[in-house]
This record gives sequence, structure tokens and C-alpha cells, in this order.
Amino acid sequence: MHGYGIAARLKQVSDDVLEVGESSLYPALQRLLLNGWVKAEWGTSENNRRARYYALTASGRKQLTTERREFERMIGAIQKVLEMA
Repeated sequence: MHGYGIAARLKQVSDDVLEVGESSLYPALQRLLLNGWVKAEWGTSENNRRARYYALTASGRKQLTTERREFERMIGAIQKVLEMA
């Protein structure tokens, strides 16, 4: 998926709660590339424009699993704190 498509998909699946701007998205994708968690290829978008398409690598899938576990742990901790209130 290309950068614009990623931003649009995040907005769609989050019911318009998450909006990621270009100034955040592209530096984040660059960091993912540098870490080897995504790969990128140039292609043509549906508008017939040149676009860079991104896909998770095996290493990226492994990192995503780690990040999900940590996120779930953090959410659990926040829930416990909120239950105290």
C-alpha cells in the first residue's frame, strides 16, 4: 500500500478517529525502512502517478507482535488504574 493509502486506511478503520498527516507518516515509514521492518517498491498509483508501495517484512511482522504485546500490557495497566478511580 502506498503512503496516502495507508493514511486513508487508518482513518477508515478507526472510524475517523486516527488521522495521520504526511509530516508524521513519511518519517515513520522511513524509520520502518531503516529498521528493515517494511520494504518499499516504486509503482504507479490508481491516479497514474508514481508512488512508493510499502509492505511488512518477516522482521516487521515479528516486531509488530512484540509491539502488540507491549501495547496490550499498557492498556491493561491503564484499565487497572482507571478501575481504582
